Amino acid sequence: MAIAKAERLMNLALCLLGTRRPLSKRELRGSIEAYLEAGSDDAFNRMFERDKDDLRELGLVIETVENLDGDIGYLARRDSNRLPPITLDAEEAAALGLAAKVWQQARLAGAASGALQKLRAAGMPETEETYEVHSALEPRIPVHEAAFEPLMLACRDRRPVIFDYRKGNAARSEQRHVEPWTLECWRGHWYLAGWDRERGAERVFRLSRITGRVRSRAGAFTREVPDVVTVRETVESWAGETATRTALIRLRTGAGYPLRSRAVSVRELGNGWDELEIPYGHGLDAWLVEFGPDVVVEAPADLRADVVERLRAVAKD
Repeated sequence: MAIAKAERLMNLALCLLGTRRPLSKRELRGSIEAYLEAGSDDAFNRMFERDKDDLRELGLVIETVENLDGDIGYLARRDSNRLPPITLDAEEAAALGLAAKVWQQARLAGAASGALQKLRAAGMPETEETYEVHSALEPRIPVHEAAFEPLMLACRDRRPVIFDYRKGNAARSEQRHVEPWTLECWRGHWYLAGWDRERGAERVFRLSRITGRVRSRAGAFTREVPDVVTVRETVESWAGETATRTALIRLRTGAGYPLRSRAVSVRELGNGWDELEIPYGHGLDAWLVEFGPDVVVEAPADLRADVVERLRAVAKD
């Protein structure tokens, strides 16, 4: 059905673009096979009006012209439906070429390459891609998660989705009903920001923790999409990157090098232990649990309680 409609819209667009004079409904019906197969005049009229509205929504400028006899005709003038000449300087062309390279590992690679070829055919200047010749590094956006494409399309089309999600400290997945806003890559991982309907709040989800299939749902968004969605800032705060205070921990000597690299100060305590002062932000408790018995939280008390609670949950599992 979708292919038949797309073919019908294409045929109608070609008829309207190819004519030098307005075409009546009768003439259009006799020129397009799908309209000839319409069971009645009413069915044809409904189909034609929907198709005309769809083409206009896609950006085709269709004129409605009434002749001296009062008959109505339609046409799409080429000069009204022609994009202005594309003018890009060498730096802008290089930026577009680089952007196309970035999507090599995604399913967008074909679309990006095709768009680049069309731009070059339209006169975009060729650039010497020195980053390919002289550099061993090549910019890429890795997209390994199966959830990426359906979520990208859902963000574009403003469609609610349902998926199973397992939090970092949870043993089982939970179903989430989300209105997806945007996707963003941070430090090699993709994140989705959106409105969680069950929790009634904005949430950010890491795509690698989505289990199973992403399923689309009918209906409109219940919340307006904000003009600015701060995915990266939210993830940074959860990871403790935007910490506003510090925590005091004891760390076994020779262990926890990632913690040592973040430490504000390190003091030797003796007996195989060091005392570290590290930035304290949301998510630090989950990180400290990963080091197991090599870490003991001294302060603050709420961080110590969170770590103990996580360790007990792990022990029960």
